[in-house]
Amino acid sequence: MSKPQARKRNKALALAHITQAASKSIAISAYGKHLPLGALMLMGSLGAMAQTATAPAEKTLKPVVIKGRAEAPEGKDSVRATSTAIGKGKQELRDIPQSVTVVTEKLIDDRNLDTLKDVLHNTAGVTFQAAEGGEEDIRLRGFSLSTTGDIFVDGMRDPAFYERDTFNNDRIEVLRGSASMLFGRGSTGGAVNQVSKAPRTFSQNEVSTTLGSFNYRRITGDFNVQTGEDSAVRVNAMATKADNNGAGSSIDKKGIAAGYGFGIGTADEFLVSLYSLQNNNGMNYGLPWIKPTASASVSATTVNDKLDPSAYFGLASDYNAGTAKYFTAAHTHRFQDDSEWKTVIRKGNYTRDQRAGTVRHCLQSTNPTTGVVSNPQCPTTVALDTFGPGTILNRGNNAKIQDLDALYFQSDYAHKTNLWGVKHEVLAGVDFAREAKNVFSASAVTKPTTRAGTPFDGASINEAARTITRSSAFEAQNLGVYGQDMIQVAPSWKVLGGLRFDSMRGNFDSINTVGVITSKYAQTISDWSQRLGALYQPNELSSFHFSWGTSFNTSADTYSYSALSANTPPEQSRNIELGAKLDSSDKRFTTRLAIFQSTKFNERNTDPDSAAEAFLLSGQRHSSGFEMDISGHLTPKWEVFGSYMWMPDAVIDVASPTAGAGDRQGERPALTPVHSGTVWTTYQINEQWRVGAGINFRGEQSANRNPGWMAPAFTTVDLLTEYTFNEKVSLKGNISNINNVVYADALYTGHYVPGAGRNAQLTLNLKF
Repeated sequence: MSKPQARKRNKALALAHITQAASKSIAISAYGKHLPLGALMLMGSLGAMAQTATAPAEKTLKPVVIKGRAEAPEGKDSVRATSTAIGKGKQELRDIPQSVTVVTEKLIDDRNLDTLKDVLHNTAGVTFQAAEGGEEDIRLRGFSLSTTGDIFVDGMRDPAFYERDTFNNDRIEVLRGSASMLFGRGSTGGAVNQVSKAPRTFSQNEVSTTLGSFNYRRITGDFNVQTGEDSAVRVNAMATKADNNGAGSSIDKKGIAAGYGFGIGTADEFLVSLYSLQNNNGMNYGLPWIKPTASASVSATTVNDKLDPSAYFGLASDYNAGTAKYFTAAHTHRFQDDSEWKTVIRKGNYTRDQRAGTVRHCLQSTNPTTGVVSNPQCPTTVALDTFGPGTILNRGNNAKIQDLDALYFQSDYAHKTNLWGVKHEVLAGVDFAREAKNVFSASAVTKPTTRAGTPFDGASINEAARTITRSSAFEAQNLGVYGQDMIQVAPSWKVLGGLRFDSMRGNFDSINTVGVITSKYAQTISDWSQRLGALYQPNELSSFHFSWGTSFNTSADTYSYSALSANTPPEQSRNIELGAKLDSSDKRFTTRLAIFQSTKFNERNTDPDSAAEAFLLSGQRHSSGFEMDISGHLTPKWEVFGSYMWMPDAVIDVASPTAGAGDRQGERPALTPVHSGTVWTTYQINEQWRVGAGINFRGEQSANRNPGWMAPAFTTVDLLTEYTFNEKVSLKGNISNINNVVYADALYTGHYVPGAGRNAQLTLNLKF
């Protein structure tokens, strides 16, 4: 080899080594000096220089200076998110032609949001019905989200009634609008996806301990251990206890989630995980509505501001026990052509044993025929002006005992390709579900009364003496097949089309107290769901979308059938939306905007004809409004998250022909405030101190079946102070509802569940 050739070869090798070293030494910082985009450009330039060095003629290249900014980190370190897993596989939020609100782990930690219900309070347009004392009846955009069809864990159905904790959540995602094309049967309002923490290929551990009001004690641990070059184990654990959580019920729960991943980031990635949550909590069924005076009109009925929000009038023996246990196995195969095939199977078992009762004013009444007086010790009416410590309260006799076994299988294929010069992003898949539910009844008992001046009176009954018998059994199988294609029709334009077919078979048995099946019902349903959308993306910072989608609800959404519901086809709904996702020039701040109209155009109603064989599908309701989310850094030290909904138009267009069977025609649907939302902001004063503040607000809203009054609007204020000793130790103080506002958090026709009062908590966080 000649000396010139040797010099050229040595120069090329040296530049290649520089390129390799640069790729290993690039540091990533939110506002740092070396950035992912700049690093890639630098590596490309160095690679080009190496190729030039091997060319016949040597050239002297001018120095190349690369400057840029990295996108702010998301998830653990930011309230801003840029991607989601709610739409079948990981996608950029800007590429989804539908509104999605993401509550990241950072926001969950900042505001001490321990339950799914707490998280949903921090998103706009979400309200709660107080029917069962839990979170299974969520309202979004004025429509019901059922636990059986609209709550998910990692994209798979999470169907049971239990109090969900956030200890294993990486984020919570709220998809707004019709979602049946993605998930099968479901509601008009949208879907909620809980994203689990997954093993990662580095070792990091974190323990948080919280002490607070009402003897609140909580400890969580997040342990991630790398076990190999592409394998890791991650364990999350939680234990929480409290005498009273500020809304009238005690807490005693434990949870653990463990996952082992191997082949992480390779062509074949595997994950096996176990999840277990055990709740032995108290139960607050709520308080009765009250009028300001006995002579006031029914429209003046309101919440009782003479009672502290933490006052509890249930029995000491009331409880809400439940378990959720499931095993998940997943395999992801990544092809060399940038396509991916993911298969997941999950087996779960869920139990619920709820013993509690509604609290009502004790009222005297006289039988008009016999003249017999009931409750002679009580007044004939109760109002705020006469309400006092001596007011007598009755306790109801409500129980909810059930178990559920579920098996889910899901296989999804994602492929990006060019056909005839056009880019396609194809999603296709199949899923299968088998769900079996048993419901049990408990014999009635007589419960003692109490007085308004003696909350927590310690009265109890022997719950073990009740007779428990199975009252019904439900079993259903569902098979769904779907396909979706997003096509790049022009440099700035994408169009999306999706279609899904579902086939479900359900069986329901009613069982008497001696175990004999008294009635059997079955239903087979096949239905199609559609999704259409268009995206206009003129640059990297802006994405505008239009979408149209459908959804359907079966009569078995409550895991039961009757003689009428078993013969009733699904309800149908559609959602139309026009929106935008806009990033700031430094990509640290995102604004989401949307205007929408959601319509359920054949709602189930009772047929006045007593000889009817099915419910009517004659009802119709709609809602339309404007939504806005903001998230990210306004400055390097100032971070903001906000979610707001303005819904001026919501109407029952066609109501049931049977009086009293539902909301009345022409009225605003229940649980649909005109204004709702939240704002949370933090400011990093210096390296040690960070402060924050936020508000949650809801406009006035009516209870279900529009009883004639509105629950008052409310606003609560939260505060945060955090001191960081070093990168491994921090101390955080939170005060929620600092103004101790009395308000109705969840609503029902005869009662409401009060929101939590003032609550102070102190959290010590350790990383190692």
